[in-house]
Amino acid sequence: MPKCNLSLQIVPMVPVEDLYPLVNRVIDLIKGSGVKYTVGPMETTMEGKLEDLLQIVADAQQVCTEAGAERILSMVKIDYSNKGVTIEEKIVK
Repeated sequence: MPKCNLSLQIVPMVPVEDLYPLVNRVIDLIKGSGVKYTVGPMETTMEGKLEDLLQIVADAQQVCTEAGAERILSMVKIDYSNKGVTIEEKIVK
């Protein structure tokens, strides 16, 4: 399966003082997964096999619920091509 890009913006419904620490836990999850990623101000973009990236999205939901979030809003964008898609081709200029 070719590489694709998946961007995840996650907003756990927690007290405001807990928001960024919890988002950082999700970023740590992504970092620990071994996939290539880049953190932006509104979302984190990952590169890898689609099924692996979707598993990270599922795991991120679990991280948030285990931390006390009763509800999580997640916005996911996927850029997929049979030829493969890389982060580099989008940001190199």
